Amino acid sequence: MTTKVVWNVTIPCFLLFHFFREGELDAGTETNINLNHQIYYHVMGSDQSEDILCWKDPEHPKYSFGASVTEDGKYIVLSIYEGCDPVNKLYHCEISSLPRGIEGFRGTEELLPFVKLIDNFDAQYEVVANDGDEFTFSTNKSAPKNKLVRVNLKNPEFWTDVLPEHEKDVLESADVVNNNHLLVCYMSDVKHVLQLRDFGTGNLIHQLPLEIGSVFEISCRREDKEVFIGFTSFLSPGIIYRCNLASTIPEMKVFRETSVPGFDRTRFQVRQVFIPSKDGTKIPMFIMSKKDIKLDGSHPTLLYGYGGFNISLTPSFSVGRVVLCKNMDFVVCIANIRGGGEYGEEWHKAGALAMKQNCFDDFVACAEYLISDRYTSSKQLCIEGGSNGGLLIAASINQRPDLFGCALAHVGVMDMLRFHKFTIGHAWTTDYGCSDKEEEFHWLIKYSPLHNVRRPWEQSSDNHCQYPATMLLTADHDDRVVPLHSLKLLAVSYIYIDEAADRYGFMAKMLGASWTE
Repeated sequence: MTTKVVWNVTIPCFLLFHFFREGELDAGTETNINLNHQIYYHVMGSDQSEDILCWKDPEHPKYSFGASVTEDGKYIVLSIYEGCDPVNKLYHCEISSLPRGIEGFRGTEELLPFVKLIDNFDAQYEVVANDGDEFTFSTNKSAPKNKLVRVNLKNPEFWTDVLPEHEKDVLESADVVNNNHLLVCYMSDVKHVLQLRDFGTGNLIHQLPLEIGSVFEISCRREDKEVFIGFTSFLSPGIIYRCNLASTIPEMKVFRETSVPGFDRTRFQVRQVFIPSKDGTKIPMFIMSKKDIKLDGSHPTLLYGYGGFNISLTPSFSVGRVVLCKNMDFVVCIANIRGGGEYGEEWHKAGALAMKQNCFDDFVACAEYLISDRYTSSKQLCIEGGSNGGLLIAASINQRPDLFGCALAHVGVMDMLRFHKFTIGHAWTTDYGCSDKEEEFHWLIKYSPLHNVRRPWEQSSDNHCQYPATMLLTADHDDRVVPLHSLKLLAVSYIYIDEAADRYGFMAKMLGASWTE
């Protein structure tokens, strides 16, 4: 199977776009492994068959690629990924040096002459801006919380730091605006902070006012004096701020705000607490509820988590959560467990590979806090997660069935011994490991949901408990976490139930026992 990758470029009449699968019947239920990504150049209005092949690497069929064109149109920058870790190789091609441009490669077998700048997977590099041959990158090289560095492509041996790694906060993004300013977004205890800095030195110029929440988009170009900033929080459906960076003191003015009929934010409260996990690590958790609720253990509660792949669960608005809180007196909680990116790459790695059990321990600690602090009881506590979060939910109910009253697992990765054999699953081995390797097999078999289903009487003496009511959700067109994960887990659970019913039904019949109540 060949996967075609194309990308967006600011050259009139041309389009390069992303990830398109060709050459196979798309019934939506395929499980074949995704291999041999390629990058093509597409002219708008032309037939796809006329696309120009720009890059492939048949010697490394599991590699995936991303490509972008610099704002000045001079360079194509190629990022190469081996899995889901925040690491990549980085190549570049100077378009202006091609005698006939990309069109000169039409009908040939040649690939674009990319030059290797970074040719190993030891760190992540993302383009922030370039001045001709001089590039500024965001990287986690020797900086788990990220920093900005600068290098000249014509003299690639010499790199300089522009903005060093912050001691506590994670550098989320950096954009060059107003010609020589940096608009920098940090994540501080799972909340975003915006700063205006000097592009040349990285020195702080202004801290921009921002309430507690998340920046979900920054729209700007280098020459722009104005920037548009998308913001959300648990109590803000969506605000687009307009900020004039040329003014002496930049102001964040509301350009457009989303309103939800019937929603009064003053009736709700959001707290952030920090809970010690099994090993003492403090785990952040957001708690949303009506104001001034009584902590009497009576509230139905939803606890949501993810914990993987360097993905952070920052504050965001959800009508569904508001309905639960407003109309059903729910407490809604978001647990920022290890495995995510909330505190940088070290936090991610502390919940990956051999350390994956930390994710489940963190989640259990958050659940126990909600019970011990009298928000809820175990019978009224529901846990929810999807994909890697679905794995989290299934593993949690295997390990602590006594702690939850209900569980919702969306499209979970349930078979940890074979996930790498289906579609893009091979890319997840960077977070989970792979059962083909003996040491990693022993990590995975300990928590794989499919392989740790237990009959209630097989639980240890302190965990002798029925499973909570559980809903498994999947989709026959999910080509990422294929349906077989949830279906296999469901089948195993049914087999255990049917086996017990048959065994004890036979025993009752033979002994003449009858149902009394």
